Amino acid sequence: MTATSLLRFATAGSVDDGKSTLVGRLLFDSKSVLTDQLEAVEHASRSRGQEAPDLALLTDGLRAEREQGITIDVAYRYFATARRRFILADTPGHVQYTRNMVTGASTAELAVVLVDARNGVVEQTRRHLAVTALLRVPHVVLAVNKMDLVGYQESVFAAIADEFTAYADGLGVSGVTAIPVCALAGDNVVVPSGRMAWYGGPTLLEHLESVPVGHDPSGEPTRLPVQYVIRPQTAAHPDYRGYAGQIASGVLSVGAPVTVLPSRLTSVIEAIDTLDGSTDRAWAPQSVTVRLADDLDISRGDLLALGDEGPPVTRDVTATVCHVADRPLKVGDRVLLKHATRTVKAIVREIPSRLTLDDLSQQPAAGELRANDIGRVVVRTAEPLAVDAYADSRRTGSFLLIDPVDGTTLTACMATGSPVDQAG
Repeated sequence: MTATSLLRFATAGSVDDGKSTLVGRLLFDSKSVLTDQLEAVEHASRSRGQEAPDLALLTDGLRAEREQGITIDVAYRYFATARRRFILADTPGHVQYTRNMVTGASTAELAVVLVDARNGVVEQTRRHLAVTALLRVPHVVLAVNKMDLVGYQESVFAAIADEFTAYADGLGVSGVTAIPVCALAGDNVVVPSGRMAWYGGPTLLEHLESVPVGHDPSGEPTRLPVQYVIRPQTAAHPDYRGYAGQIASGVLSVGAPVTVLPSRLTSVIEAIDTLDGSTDRAWAPQSVTVRLADDLDISRGDLLALGDEGPPVTRDVTATVCHVADRPLKVGDRVLLKHATRTVKAIVREIPSRLTLDDLSQQPAAGELRANDIGRVVVRTAEPLAVDAYADSRRTGSFLLIDPVDGTTLTACMATGSPVDQAG
């Protein structure tokens, strides 16, 4: 483990499960709170008649949240220990803020789902776990909080862990790590608890510091969305033509064959340039400029794939979506579709179903989705797109639907794959 490794993780749970307190305790006990932040929390706590500082206020930053004692927005926090750096998204627990959880968990590598030990697994717990499954978050932690209120009983913890794990298995989520905690007192958050000797696993921080992050990019399909075509046309570089972008996944090597999508033109990588100079090999998420052996018609929004391993090219994209705008999404709506570096005009052709997040069953959607709804959508684009299935690539399998009038983000989408490869 190196001090430079980074873990992005999100927290979720029902109202009053203690998410913000857990996060505050994690920051406080790991000595990641600045003096002025702690003084502000102590002052706010005293003004509310509390003797001890309310650590939940370290993340409940909005005035509305502090006044109501709830979390209604995604609070991002950055902290580090000697072993790892962290980006934390503390997401809301209310049903009406499902869209905020989707935002916070969309880039997470781990999700911490809190459960109140007194209440066990409830409807909102299942909802959060279902969203985690939809977003394919690789690691899930079950934090059974408020163990002090059930006498630190192992049997209570075991029953909740068994029910949660069984539901997770049904959603295709494997490898759940269950940890009994008391966020208010700090049991098993950073410091091991002396009141739960029956638990022999890691504390929450120990698990966050040791869970595997990252992956071998060579095992992923190679994708380079072209962000910019570089043609300086100077005396020093009269014939230079490079295609710049951030590698979304996989590995690029000099001499490797590539296909340009959606045009399906082919060539070979002649050179790879970086800020540090030329290299023979680059991988995600490096930013590079690729030079090809052939002078092809390539522009911003095109996708470079290795060999013939590119995604299908289509104008009909089916996706599981979360509608994030207040105005409904309806069949016939004209939108902009933003995929990687490409933005095209599109129309909503079908909204066949809405998802019941308790069990991920599909229910008829009556042709529209409202704020926080998750459902299935079919979109017809004005130009062909090369879109991966979200199951294969979180980066090139996701896209946004945008209001063409004011630029508002309407819907976050996870492509389910295209049935056929269309010529256009």
